[in-house]
Amino acid sequence: MSWWLRHIGWWPPLFGTGIKVTRLDKDLRAVDVEMRLMRWNKNYMGVHFGGSLFSMTDPFYMIMLARNLGQGYVVWDKAASIRYKRPGRGRVRAEFRLSEERLTEIRASLEENGRHDARFAVEVKDEEGWIVAEVERLIYCATKDAHEERKKSRGGAG
Repeated sequence: MSWWLRHIGWWPPLFGTGIKVTRLDKDLRAVDVEMRLMRWNKNYMGVHFGGSLFSMTDPFYMIMLARNLGQGYVVWDKAASIRYKRPGRGRVRAEFRLSEERLTEIRASLEENGRHDARFAVEVKDEEGWIVAEVERLIYCATKDAHEERKKSRGGAG
């Protein structure tokens, strides 16, 4: 695992909002994060700022897929949405899991189509286990050849 990944908790977008990585498996198949309610991540109503909740889910599935698919692929965050369920108070957490079955499914689609948009659902939960927010992440995956072909057909755009 790279130095950067081992120290991802110090990355300013995470560190600045108080997001802590509490689990980071070497194979990048499991990552857990948490965030305590603090003065700088509180909104006007005194609960977790929605942008901070959203940030908790931002880079992880993209990084997990990029590392597990390997060098022959292009992986980008493509889209995301968040649905708030209840106010976030205290400590909140999110878990990210990438199973071998899901990787096999994605690889099969890439083999067949050259590209694949992988959808992942993430639940941000409070200390009692209540869902505070549901986040859907859409991750674009492509073989390098399919990605380059797409760039050419779009006039060089990524």
